[in-house]
Amino acid sequence: MSASLATVSYIGATILFILSLGGLSNPETSRRGNWYGIIGMALAVLATIFGPRVTTGGIAWIVIAMAIGATVGLYAAKKVKMTQMPELVALMHSLVGFAACTVGYASYIDSSTVFTGAEKAIHEMEIYIGILIGAVTFSGSVIAFGKLSGKINGKPLLLPARHMINLAGLLVVIWMGNVFINAESALGGVFPLILMTLIALAFGVHMVMAIGGADMPVVVSMLNSYSGWAAAATGFMLSNDLLIVTGALVGSSGAILSYIMCRAMNRNFISVIAGGFGTGDGGSAKKSGDAAQEPVGEVVPVSASDTAELLKDAKSVIIVPGYGMAVAQAQHTVYEITKILRERGVNVRFGIHPVAGRMPGHMNVLLAEARVPYDIVMEMDELNDDFPSTDVAMVIGANDIVNPAAQDDPDSPIAGMPVLEVWKAKTSIVMKRSMASGYAGVDNPLFYKENNRMLFGDAKKMLDEVLAAIKD
Repeated sequence: MSASLATVSYIGATILFILSLGGLSNPETSRRGNWYGIIGMALAVLATIFGPRVTTGGIAWIVIAMAIGATVGLYAAKKVKMTQMPELVALMHSLVGFAACTVGYASYIDSSTVFTGAEKAIHEMEIYIGILIGAVTFSGSVIAFGKLSGKINGKPLLLPARHMINLAGLLVVIWMGNVFINAESALGGVFPLILMTLIALAFGVHMVMAIGGADMPVVVSMLNSYSGWAAAATGFMLSNDLLIVTGALVGSSGAILSYIMCRAMNRNFISVIAGGFGTGDGGSAKKSGDAAQEPVGEVVPVSASDTAELLKDAKSVIIVPGYGMAVAQAQHTVYEITKILRERGVNVRFGIHPVAGRMPGHMNVLLAEARVPYDIVMEMDELNDDFPSTDVAMVIGANDIVNPAAQDDPDSPIAGMPVLEVWKAKTSIVMKRSMASGYAGVDNPLFYKENNRMLFGDAKKMLDEVLAAIKD
């Protein structure tokens, strides 16, 4: 394949990637967007393999590597549950960062191309920045995977003088960058490069460890952005225009998504990076002596059969799914209940909070898997005004995103965070295993409201009982 044909293929792949991002922005066009991305990636890979920069002898090694990667990918796609998607995404981000690091080191020790003067300085700066971003992305994503999978405690690890430690590390990285670029030989540049890599790896661990469980959806989108910039840096190292453009697309879209997520939590990006929000251990976020702020009232439990009666008698129902629904894999039962209620003439809709679940769009994916119609799955802003005219608001495994303390308690850690106002419905039903607080570790006064009922138990088991009662 000639260089001009490879360039044309790269341009075509870039256009398809842009169309893919546009398609993924809407549930009704997401399937088409996925196909645009698949075709674009296939075109990019083929153009690279058969392009002028790959020798005939190198194709065999590439095919072997692709076969191994495809086998791992197919196995993961078959075995990984939808509830495990957040940690899988974090793990994939780590691989992008690791690839950026390895490509950076390979590009530095490669002696086939000799740069001099300004070109040498620019190339080495590309290598240095690429490895820096890649190392932070790799280690941070590994820690995020551990937190999301429960292998690492979600409670933020706040070291004394942590900001000074980060600042000191940044100054050392800048100084080592100067030493690296001015090194007279490749051997002389290895030490500052390795030292910077170790500092970047430590910073990635420290950064994500300091972030509480409640901020993990923002962390996932943030690491997505980092992986994009790591890919773009790799493109600069390899002089590959497609990697630069694709990395910039992923990096910028991830940054925009992080900003949207922060707004949905009434947080700013710097405060998320600073860490400390969310205990992640189910404990109260309030001080033990702050009794005035503790929720007061009486919890009123409800049975599955009574829940079914409330749903059957309702004219309007809003269902708010959360991570508890994902863990119980109850989305298919939810769909069956929704289907029956709609056949009975009940207006059933779903309210999705931007940070519901453990990653952006987590609930949308689960509901789409269960074939819930797109047109009844709505964002928080579309539904909040409708709760006062709603007969039943049913919360399935969500907690922080329906917490009235965000509006009523200015001292709450989640004060000002936009929430779904389920307590304004005629009756609200919260499905939970216990009275434990949510991922942010904040008590929820919703449980004690006079119009609220608590349906305790495993979401899948209890919804199966509700479904059976509705059918009877």
